[in-house]
Amino acid sequence: MTSAKNSNKLGMNSERILLKLGESIRKPGGVLALTGLMGTSRAWLIARLLKSVNQPVLWITSHQKEAEQVVSDLSFFTDLPVLLYPCHDSLPFVPLLPSTETNSQRISTLYRLATEKGPAVAVAPVQALAELTIPPQILLGHVEYLQTGEEVDREKLLKWLIDSGYEHCATVRSRGEFSTRGGLLDIFPPLTTLPVRVDFFGDFVEEMRLFDPLTQRSTEDLDELVILPANELVFSQSILESAQEKLVERATRYNLPARRINEILQQLEARRLVEGHEALLPLFYTKPASVLDYIPQQTPILIDRPEEVEKALEDHWKGAEQAYKSALNEHRVFSSLKSLLSDPVQLSRQMGNHTCWLFQDINLYGSPSNSSSAKFKGLSFNLPALDIQELEIKSSKTDLTLIPEKAKRGTDLLGPVIDRLKDWIEAGDRVVLVVPGRRHGERMVELFGYHGLIGDEVTPPVIQAPLNNDPEEPGLVICTGQLSSGFALPGEAYLVITEEELLGARARRNRRVEREKTAAGDLTFEDLRPGQPVVHRDHGIGLYKGLARLEAGGIPGEFLLLEYRGGDKLYLPVDRMGLVQKYIGIEGRALRLDRLGSSSWQLTKRKVRKNIYKIAHELVDLYAKRKVSKGFDFSPPDAMFRQFEASFSYEETRDQAASIEEVLSDMQEPRPMDRLLCGDVGYGKTEVAMRAVFKAVEDGKQVAVLVPTTILAEQHERTFIHRFQRYPVTIEALSRLKTRQKQREILAGISEGRIDIIIGTHRLLQPDVKFKDLGLLIVDEEHRFGVQHKERLKRFRQTVDCLTLTATPIPRTLQLSLLGIRDLSVINTPPRNRMPVKTFVAEFDDLLIKEAIEREMSRGGQIFFVHNRIKGLYRLAEHIRRLAPEARTEVIHGQMNPCELEEIMIRFVRGEIDCLMCTTIIESGIDIPSANTTIINRADMLGLADLYQLRGRVGRAGEQAYAYLLVPRISGMGKESIKRLKAIMELSVSGGGFRLAMQDLQIRGAGNILGVSQSGNIADVGYELYLELLQNAVDELKGLPQRDEIDPEVNLGVPAFIPEEYVPDVEQRLLLYRRMARLKDKEEDADFSLELRDRFGPIPGEVASLLEVMEIKRILRLLNVIRLDRSFSNKKERIFLSLGPEGPPHPEKLIEAVQKDRRWRLLPDGRLIILPEPVEENGDSLACIRQTLQVLLKMATKE
Repeated sequence: MTSAKNSNKLGMNSERILLKLGESIRKPGGVLALTGLMGTSRAWLIARLLKSVNQPVLWITSHQKEAEQVVSDLSFFTDLPVLLYPCHDSLPFVPLLPSTETNSQRISTLYRLATEKGPAVAVAPVQALAELTIPPQILLGHVEYLQTGEEVDREKLLKWLIDSGYEHCATVRSRGEFSTRGGLLDIFPPLTTLPVRVDFFGDFVEEMRLFDPLTQRSTEDLDELVILPANELVFSQSILESAQEKLVERATRYNLPARRINEILQQLEARRLVEGHEALLPLFYTKPASVLDYIPQQTPILIDRPEEVEKALEDHWKGAEQAYKSALNEHRVFSSLKSLLSDPVQLSRQMGNHTCWLFQDINLYGSPSNSSSAKFKGLSFNLPALDIQELEIKSSKTDLTLIPEKAKRGTDLLGPVIDRLKDWIEAGDRVVLVVPGRRHGERMVELFGYHGLIGDEVTPPVIQAPLNNDPEEPGLVICTGQLSSGFALPGEAYLVITEEELLGARARRNRRVEREKTAAGDLTFEDLRPGQPVVHRDHGIGLYKGLARLEAGGIPGEFLLLEYRGGDKLYLPVDRMGLVQKYIGIEGRALRLDRLGSSSWQLTKRKVRKNIYKIAHELVDLYAKRKVSKGFDFSPPDAMFRQFEASFSYEETRDQAASIEEVLSDMQEPRPMDRLLCGDVGYGKTEVAMRAVFKAVEDGKQVAVLVPTTILAEQHERTFIHRFQRYPVTIEALSRLKTRQKQREILAGISEGRIDIIIGTHRLLQPDVKFKDLGLLIVDEEHRFGVQHKERLKRFRQTVDCLTLTATPIPRTLQLSLLGIRDLSVINTPPRNRMPVKTFVAEFDDLLIKEAIEREMSRGGQIFFVHNRIKGLYRLAEHIRRLAPEARTEVIHGQMNPCELEEIMIRFVRGEIDCLMCTTIIESGIDIPSANTTIINRADMLGLADLYQLRGRVGRAGEQAYAYLLVPRISGMGKESIKRLKAIMELSVSGGGFRLAMQDLQIRGAGNILGVSQSGNIADVGYELYLELLQNAVDELKGLPQRDEIDPEVNLGVPAFIPEEYVPDVEQRLLLYRRMARLKDKEEDADFSLELRDRFGPIPGEVASLLEVMEIKRILRLLNVIRLDRSFSNKKERIFLSLGPEGPPHPEKLIEAVQKDRRWRLLPDGRLIILPEPVEENGDSLACIRQTLQVLLKMATKE
């Protein structure tokens, strides 16, 4: 690289080019061709240009993926607006339900281009450029503006929302939704980052607040709000009537079936988007527009790699023509193709009115002296081209990757990198190192310190992107952010390099940045439906039948209706909701309902409690023995370990970082480690294990990785080889897939110490496997091994460090109980920056399936095709082979010979199969980074947890993953099916995944925190009660005081429930009751009350009474009172308390307190009578009772 000392052109190249670009803007219609812009120098150049022009730029890429990457790179270099204009999710005429995110992004960018002035960049794939859309005058004429304090016709606004494509729902979580509750309006419009809560007082906008869609809590106030249509079809009455007339007229022209036309008319009348709604655009608007109609004529258009853009446009047009012909044959066409898409010639004509910049890696247009026209083939720009070749920017890919492919033992892997960086800095170069997060930046500073690149007084600054200004002084700057690659400006002594390029890491970072969220740790009733099983702690397993409004003793209330065997019904008051849990059992185990009044449930609980206690007791004994055992104390992390750590291409999550520290700390102790690492699939457990493995190998020890299946052994072998590829480590796998000769060689290598890491199934536990110096054992999903194998593992644990990995989720309360009994690390936070799987609901359509398979294969990927019925699976596979003959397609299902099934799965893991047709048998632990498309047939027949699990098999690599949920007919689907599919579309990986992971236990079979299969116990009592019993057993073994959990029955004679008028949605009320039952103290009460006021408005009297009842019940539990009754006699109020069999905590103190206060009296039957203080008129009688009970509690428990 040319340094500042050797260059007399410092900054002149880029300055001159920026000047030329600025001049070209003032002369619309010209073409400027630039070459030599490598890496992310294009984004850097345009970001710098925006500083000097008051003008937007339209940047065109060949595909959506490239457009998203450009947006990310531009956002690293500037904080000015960078807008993405995405293309539709499918070709025209493909029956696919639209994505609300795509619709919102498109409509938002169009509005901002039309209304915002000043510098900005809009980035669009060429497919989006060709797609026609809503005309500017209609969009701008269909916008609502709200301001706090202004008067708004609320009813008119609600009608406008329906006409604008918004969907009314109970809880707003996704864009394009709104809900109403009293004077509150929740809405998620396109322009806001979060949904908005509008608080009306009559027709006046009193307050507006952003709120979190996960917690539903308000976050910050807003003064004004712009509400755009939810999508590009506006359902105003005049436009709708015109569209319906055109549809009926074209039905005859295109020979459309009457049934289909009637379905569309009904959906349009209901203001619902139909599948493939883009094809309706010409019916809604006489002259649809393109994005070019939204930008001024002087806006320059940057065409990134023109030949690729041209080919992508041609391919898109050909694909659209094919889709059109297919839809025409199936009588699904009511518009011409040209009324939906601009063809290449038409698009060329429109772009010719703008200045066009052609950015190319190499010179394709001849020298500047060449007077011939620059032809962009189909786009025919017949204007002189100026080819600027003075900007010579070299590719960072060849100039900056300096680490050797494989280091020798004892050599410094970072040596060449450090030497090169020193040369650059000493020569006066400005070097910017881009790392994914602050933790990575601090780690790089530490690494550079190890190697003497920096001293104590010269620590490079760690700054946060965007990098608005380039560093002026020579030296090193570390910047946190997302950048796809670096670049070098040789003549300007300026270098931008990413950590991946510096360290040679191969994994890609994902582009989308999301907040790190911790998933909720408790099961909820949010998705409980009538007819589903629940567990009552006292009465056993029954069916939930819904909420029932009844009067008891003339007092209205709401009750949970449960049905048991024989049709017996139980009406449970909502304040006793804590007695009920959702039942989650084991797949394949028949559900048996209990009978009310029978003793069988108590016997079942007793049996399960005994089994759990026995296993927990064994664990405690093992823990005690291990504490006095002598193991190997590993060394603390050193420079080599930090290098390995830094080569991890992602920013560790909070939980992941904590788990790594806990594991390394255990390894440095003299006693053997025995730690359990819990985390859902894809949450980063393997990387935690990798750090432990590296430390063990670095200290000269061997590592064994034990997995339950041959498939997982194959997968882990590939993963470990990839992660350790630059380090002098020998890795092998031992399984039945290896030949006898190869197995003998591996066994010899293990015994002689030549193999550092051995991965295998239970084959590793056989007597002929002899380690020379085993230091660490990694066990993946221990519960899937047999009894004999576990006995062998126990012997290992007494002398060798052991780390066990499990995907079984563990609630927070149980984690706390297990402290001191089992060393436990939990990863509840999903990976940061992980791209959510794009999920679509579509009708079964040959063209859609063919396009999905071919798109995945075109990027070297693989496809899961799920059809959950063995009958018809092979016939469907033949159909797929005819649709996509180039795809190597195979079939697996649960009734196959295990060896045959395993052989096919291994071929899929190795990439020898493109499309795997399967039932829901897909191995839950399998991680195939190249499999990033899943197609699920008859998705309407699967439950939410099934869909969540199946979708989770893709989306674990840097590629955007896709899930297609296929149904026979969208218009004919039931309400519940639509709701379920919509829920899975909305549920991002970072959202409510933990709740579904808990339900996922039912599908994949529950593991066990104690390392022993507990499927029988879980099936008997349900997973949540099983965890509760386990927690009690562990607490007892730790010597903590044990008391049976009581749920006092409270009869206060006041309405205490949530009125339907306050919370109309049954599922929301059920969830709120559940949460109320779990409130622990006054702080939680106050916070919950704030949430109710925020989400639903002022708290009505019935809800306030219910909150008081819940607080009273907490006091009664502390007094061990099982029942409270309230009565009035001779206008005097009396409270009767029935004590539990164990009596109060300190009976003598209670008796002493009763003797001192005339208001309290003990009856012969053991009941306690309380005479509360008289309540003043309009006073709160429940608060008075609560205060009296608090006094009693204080006196009965004081020392």
